Amino acid sequence: MTQDFPEPSPFDHPADHATVDEPTLWRNRDYMLLWSGQVISTLGTSASTLVYPLLILAMTNSPAAAGLGSAFGSVPYIIFSLPVGALMDRWDRKRVMILCDIGRGLTLASIPIAMLFHVLTIWQIYAAALIEGSLFVFFNIVEVAALPRVVGKQQLPAAAAQNEAGFGAAAIAGPSIGTFLYQAVSQGAPFLADAVSYAASVVSLSFIRIQFQQDRALGRLDLRAEIVEGLHWLWRQPLIRYMAALVSGLTLVDAAQPLILIVLAKQVGTQDAQIGLIFSIAGLGGIAGSLVGGQIQRRFTFGQVIISMMWAQALLFPLYALTPQFFLLGIITAVYYFTIPIFNIVQFSYRLALIPDELQGRVNSTFRLISWSTRPLGAALSGLLLERLGATSTVVLFSLWCGALVLVTTFNAHVRNAPPLEQAQVS
Repeated sequence: MTQDFPEPSPFDHPADHATVDEPTLWRNRDYMLLWSGQVISTLGTSASTLVYPLLILAMTNSPAAAGLGSAFGSVPYIIFSLPVGALMDRWDRKRVMILCDIGRGLTLASIPIAMLFHVLTIWQIYAAALIEGSLFVFFNIVEVAALPRVVGKQQLPAAAAQNEAGFGAAAIAGPSIGTFLYQAVSQGAPFLADAVSYAASVVSLSFIRIQFQQDRALGRLDLRAEIVEGLHWLWRQPLIRYMAALVSGLTLVDAAQPLILIVLAKQVGTQDAQIGLIFSIAGLGGIAGSLVGGQIQRRFTFGQVIISMMWAQALLFPLYALTPQFFLLGIITAVYYFTIPIFNIVQFSYRLALIPDELQGRVNSTFRLISWSTRPLGAALSGLLLERLGATSTVVLFSLWCGALVLVTTFNAHVRNAPPLEQAQVS
């Protein structure tokens, strides 16, 4: 199944040689700039993302329309992932990230401006979701590819854990801030706050000194050949290939969950600001999971962590159908969110450590295409099911899907027998 890496190792760049003298993440200036900028940006995104469906529901009173809005934001993952991955291995990664954040900030700012002049339409919201989603695809693939340049291979699990902790903290504060601004200030205030957070990210990226890619001689661009190279690399790795398919199945549920929670909360008489509190309570679970994720990654095998976290999610999701009030919705979601960063830390650091630097963009974009291809379907399907069948039946259907995924994964030999990260090799 495995073979030794040829010498020199594809991980052979200065950031990879982790020694006892290597500075901790908190003293790694470039990593801290990257991390802090993205935490601020995530705070703004957490504030505005929840407001999208609330605003659409207020304008249309249609869960299907709200689900379609989320789908528009996810469609770019399918359209752009493969070509963007190939291009990102050629373009200046930091410059792309800066330009994407500028574009996302301007897009979000257009919504409160349209509100000010009373010209906002549902189609502008859909267009903003589509543009922001497209720029996110560029930004996220570059960010993932750049991380191994900023920290060493041995620090990738710790960096992934710190990222999850920072993003988890933002997820605690962001929804409550967003819904408070939406209800107490104006419907456009959360979008303006998100635009400001993108500006903060641009500033932090501008001060990072390290290059986000190795120097390499680039020949003539053959986009098709470069995409195929990334596809072939992933296809030859049975574990990574299965994980891409598995995350795709989980993404279907993740894309549906926010709208399901919003509709369930409104059915029990929850105010908009209290809906934000549900997601803030859930964020506490996310940050707790991120804080222990690195330790769990070191103490347990890949298979033990992945399978156990999936069983926890499959058992938790049906409880939504039995919950009578919003606070319990928050508690269940907090426990559910506790499992997500642990799962992500393990699968993300494992995958990232195996991919050669010159293939980071292409392989990660291929993984992202597969794993996020179901996001538009999950968002649109949740709205349609909620409108046609009701919340309880929708929860039951997605619970059955979770159960099928966990059973298949439990019996997957590649997941159960994956070696420790330090012993993992490409096949």
